[in-house]
Amino acid sequence: MNNTLLKQAGILIALFFLVSLNAWSEETFKPFVLVSSEATDFNGAVDTTKNKLQSGGFTIAGEYSPYDGAHVIVVTSDELQAAAAKSEFGGYGSVIRVSVTQNGDKIEVAYSNPLYWGKAFRLAEDLTAVANKMESAMGKGEPFGSKDGLKAKKLMKYHYKIMMPYFDDPHTLGSFDSYADAMAKINEGLAAGKGGVSKVFEVKIPGKDESLIGVAITEGDGADKNIMDKIDVHGTRHTAHLPYAMLVSGNKAYTLSGKFRIALSFPDLSMMGKGSFMEIMDAPSGIENSLSSVAK
Repeated sequence: MNNTLLKQAGILIALFFLVSLNAWSEETFKPFVLVSSEATDFNGAVDTTKNKLQSGGFTIAGEYSPYDGAHVIVVTSDELQAAAAKSEFGGYGSVIRVSVTQNGDKIEVAYSNPLYWGKAFRLAEDLTAVANKMESAMGKGEPFGSKDGLKAKKLMKYHYKIMMPYFDDPHTLGSFDSYADAMAKINEGLAAGKGGVSKVFEVKIPGKDESLIGVAITEGDGADKNIMDKIDVHGTRHTAHLPYAMLVSGNKAYTLSGKFRIALSFPDLSMMGKGSFMEIMDAPSGIENSLSSVAK
């Protein structure tokens, strides 16, 4: 009798672990986390958000207002930078974008989900601890930005459609004599506002010649407002998609293809119709042209 009970208990335990394993393997991730959506003062929400982030152990690397009714705060941390340092082109994952957006009569506070973007940027280190730290700082939120979400395997090999670029298909914006030369010339171009591009933030990755430079783009087909006015028009706003960024690694400057980077922030966006990728078909080349003008 005891042996029979033990066998039955063993079977139940095995089934439990199989179900748990299957549930884990099916876990999906969404690009953003909504912390709050309420009628409140916009400027007050910005100040409160910044205070929460700093009190929670994050460093504000930069901030800007890409257009009326939107403010983006970019933060980093020792944990994010350490994870970035262990990964090829890991600098892309060294920051979290936090947005405050006026959407109708509500003010939305949201941020880029580190669990989603860490996988999309192929970071060698899991960012669960960073995600928990953000939740502690900002409060529990609701993931959004994709109806069903994307599985980890899909994110790590993400591309929007067949023949579209992957993470490891970036645009090379320029080559320089050295990392120091690259940083000096790019910062000179940003200070001059070449191509309608200006600096929002800069994060140096420890232990390697690599920096992520976030930029505001105000002119041309790749302008921040031009893109978001056309595709960020449904439901909770994806403002934390911004700003775009350049990665200086070694003696070269890169940026992720717009066909990859924009699609990651709007994975459910249709190819055709109103509010679709067709409406911003010139944006990816516009972004590349604007950033190339800074790097030349």
